[in-house]
Parts: sequence; C-alpha cells; structure tokens
Amino acid sequence: MTLDKGSLILLDYTAKIKDTGEIFDTTRADDAKQSSLYESNHKYEPRLVSVGDGWVLKGLDEALSNTNVGDNLTIEITPDKGFGERDPSKVRMMPQRKLGEKAAEIQVGDVVEIEERSGTVRYIGSGRVQIDYNHRLAGKNLIYDVSIIKKLENNEEKIKNLIKRRLPIDEEKIDFTIQDDGNLKIHIPETMYLLEGLQIIKKAISNDIFKYIQEIKNLQFVEDYQSTKKDDKSLESQSSGIPETEQVNSTTSEEEKTIQQT
Repeated sequence: MTLDKGSLILLDYTAKIKDTGEIFDTTRADDAKQSSLYESNHKYEPRLVSVGDGWVLKGLDEALSNTNVGDNLTIEITPDKGFGERDPSKVRMMPQRKLGEKAAEIQVGDVVEIEERSGTVRYIGSGRVQIDYNHRLAGKNLIYDVSIIKKLENNEEKIKNLIKRRLPIDEEKIDFTIQDDGNLKIHIPETMYLLEGLQIIKKAISNDIFKYIQEIKNLQFVEDYQSTKKDDKSLESQSSGIPETEQVNSTTSEEEKTIQQT
C-alpha cells in the first residue's frame, strides 16, 4: 500500500547521530534503554505522522513518500534536510555574570536560557562564557531506522490519534461520538479542564480533524461539570433524620465550544 501526501501513518523509528551513534530520539523502549533517553513514565509507541506535511524532518518526510506499509528503512539525512548547517554567528562570548545567580554552578555542556534564547555552554574561563545558540544537531548527518507500522484508514482511528497527538491523555480516556450528519462531539476529561493552553489545543485538534477527515463538518468540545454542593432539600433531609443516601446529586453538562468547518 503506497503512501500518498496526507496519508496518516503510525511510524516506529530510532534516530542517531551518524558520527557517534548517539541515539537522540526514539519511539522504541528497548532503544531508549540503551541511551540516556529512557523515562519509565513515558509510553513508547509508534508516532502519528502525516506524510509530506512537515510533521517530521524534511529528509525523513521525503523518504516516506516513496514507501509502503510494512517497509523497514535506514535513511541518512544531511544537515540541509535535517537541523540545518552550523552558523558561526550564533556562537557568542559574554560575561559569565550573564548566567545569573547560579553562574558558578553551570558547566560546559549545560543548556541555559539567556535573553529568552536557549543555548549550549561551550567554554567557561577568565570570567567569560561562550554560548552556542545553534541547535545541538545542526551540522550533523543523521541516521533514521524506520518501520512503517500502519496506515490509518477509518475515521475512528484517525480521530483518536489526532486527539492523542495534541492532548496528553491515555487512549482509553478518549471519548467521542460521530453522528450521521457529520457532527463530532469530543468529551474533554475533567482532569484536563485546567490544562494550560487547552483552548489552543482544542483549536489545533479541530484544524487537524477538518483537514484530514472531510466527512466532519461540525465539531463540539463537551465538558461535564458535576455539582459538589448539596441542595437545600438535602440539607433539610439530613436535619430531619432522613438517610443521606436519598440525597440528589445534580449534573450540569456544558457544550463549551462549537467549531464549524468553513
């Protein structure tokens, strides 16, 4: 099954720096354990990618357009199609005091933020520090070991994976309903209500769904709020000796945001 531009696929990969073999990114737990990347609370699984839409590095994106589901590939990516060439103008010397109160604790190789820019400390000495603002992989040739696991075909799979791409949520907690008239309702879990940037995330999800699923014409995000306050009658019942189990708990449902495709 050949992959076309805009195909939604699940991709397994491990990315290394060619010269050193250092793993800098992977979707595979076994490979992560062989490097310093492994995090026990992180779920390692294939990544959702839209072929040809710039979701991955240019060199990898171009290679995917000539592949099929089930292919296993080793792809070399040069700097011009990876993280770019190194730019000497992005390496600067400055007084060590620019590092702030913890300047004495900072070591070569640390990543610091100065003037709202992140850079890597390359040299410290004589009261001065050299900061490299290039991406740490700039100028590097990269090797990607890639397995194309699956192409998403049905709308349910596409919606679930598009939500999971944007919202930090367990797959089993993703809840949505597709109606025959092209209306989609996505229920936001209560644990997500105070998530920073939730409105931006919801807008991004809606943009993705309208782009990749033509059948969806209207999208609603639903938040359900449950009252934690006992009503007056319940309080009176308690004072009258009526059992607490007869209290009524009210539920309010708010369809917080409706987004229509234009």
